[in-house]
Amino acid sequence: MADIREYKCPACGGAMEFDSKTQKMKCPYCDTVADLSDFEETQSEKTASKEGAEQGETQEAAEEGAMMLYVCESCGGEILADKTTGATSCPYCGNKVVMKGQFDGALRPDYIIPFKKDKKQAKEAYRKHLEGKKFLPGVFKQQNHIDEIKGVYVPFWLFDTDASADIRYHATKTRFWSDSDYDYTETSHYSVFRAGNIGFDQIPVDGSSKIDNDLTESLEPYVISEAVDFATPYLAGYVADKYDVSAEESAERANQRVRKAAEDAFRDTVIGYDSVTPEDTRIQLKGGKTHYALFPVWLLSTTWKGNHYLFGMNGQTGKFVGNLPVDKGIFTKWFLGLTAGFSVAAYAIAWLIHTFC
Repeated sequence: MADIREYKCPACGGAMEFDSKTQKMKCPYCDTVADLSDFEETQSEKTASKEGAEQGETQEAAEEGAMMLYVCESCGGEILADKTTGATSCPYCGNKVVMKGQFDGALRPDYIIPFKKDKKQAKEAYRKHLEGKKFLPGVFKQQNHIDEIKGVYVPFWLFDTDASADIRYHATKTRFWSDSDYDYTETSHYSVFRAGNIGFDQIPVDGSSKIDNDLTESLEPYVISEAVDFATPYLAGYVADKYDVSAEESAERANQRVRKAAEDAFRDTVIGYDSVTPEDTRIQLKGGKTHYALFPVWLLSTTWKGNHYLFGMNGQTGKFVGNLPVDKGIFTKWFLGLTAGFSVAAYAIAWLIHTFC
């Protein structure tokens, strides 16, 4: 069995949680507030954790695919959790716990962006997300309720790299003029070259296979300058996962994002033309560093008519994303009305042409 860590309230002994509003540790039972520094590990504890993590990695490799069993320090209940779970709550007493060893030693993140938005704000953002949606079924809003809402620290890899680009574009300029006899069009063609170097810092790639990359990328950007050195007290009260997609496995996705960003950056320098089409693009990536970080995400899920809907909110900025169902009846009426409008407009234009020609 593996151990877990709780942060005991100095006043009542309850399990303290990280409070996003005060950015301090707060007891949900007696409202005692304490600084995170009061719960930081000593250097000897970090060393012991590192040694334990290294031993645990060997055991974990031998038990590929196994669940982990933890013992709650408050009630003694046994918590069975996925190997990637780093923080959760005890199903018996509700205390928020952090799994020892999941973020120690080589598994310890470099940075963390603490939660700044709380559960109440996530619920309010969800409510606003439903407002003003013309094609949203009315009964969805009336009957719908949130099945689950949880604050999750999602593991991210941050990539630093340099890109060397050499791009050739085909560009055109078109000129129109007329005289008393004819209308003229002149199209000039150009070959445009761009070459240079551009550096990218902290390109994020989701290191968890549990959450779709499209969802996590939709929640960007994060203000990475607000990231702080990792400390386990930030995890108290939230769910946290360690990565299960390695930096090496994430590198290609990072490279794709860097190449796309480099292409966009160089394309923005080609101005003054009516059309620009890349003909030959050569981008080489070199150097680079990788950092491991945890980013805050509120996940909300609901089920309606047998379909599952997942929503996400950036726990730092409050950006909210998620797909909604469409009322096919309302959409059909809108579409028919739109096409009918086009038909009337086309008929009116045809009538005018016939009348005045």
